[in-house]
Amino acid sequence: MAKEKTLEDLFYDTLKDIYFAERQILRALPKMARAAQSSDLKAGFQKHLEETEAHVERLQQVFEKIGKRAQGKTCEAIQGIIAEGEEIMEEFKGTPALDAGLISAAQAVEHYEIARYGTLKTWAATLGLKDVVSLLDQTLQEETATDKKLSQLATTAANQKAKAA
Repeated sequence: MAKEKTLEDLFYDTLKDIYFAERQILRALPKMARAAQSSDLKAGFQKHLEETEAHVERLQQVFEKIGKRAQGKTCEAIQGIIAEGEEIMEEFKGTPALDAGLISAAQAVEHYEIARYGTLKTWAATLGLKDVVSLLDQTLQEETATDKKLSQLATTAANQKAKAA
């Protein structure tokens, strides 16, 4: 008979998912930074690359705190979101709409991460993992701030540039 799955199992499974996702994002961000036309957007992607490196390190700390080996589990959702971003880079290369498209792709990634980190934080609290909650919350706050910065770049420049063309 199969072992009954618990919230702890679900937490670990989801942790592996976001760990895989963050590592994929580390590969995608330099491509997005190179593709971006706006220097502000390029700098934003570069800054988020550095933050994402810290997110991976924090996740490794979470794995350590729960006594599990840091490992990823293929996340088809993030692979699809990244593939859409690559499609935008290819289809809109050199056009005034490129940066608006890159921002939309980046926000899809951010929204996925915000959903995952919010869920993991709530589950960690339920499981009594106070040290883990603070690590996950720190990343959640950074992901939320990045999403807001992307929205600001979209509304103050990229969307208007794309529309004007």
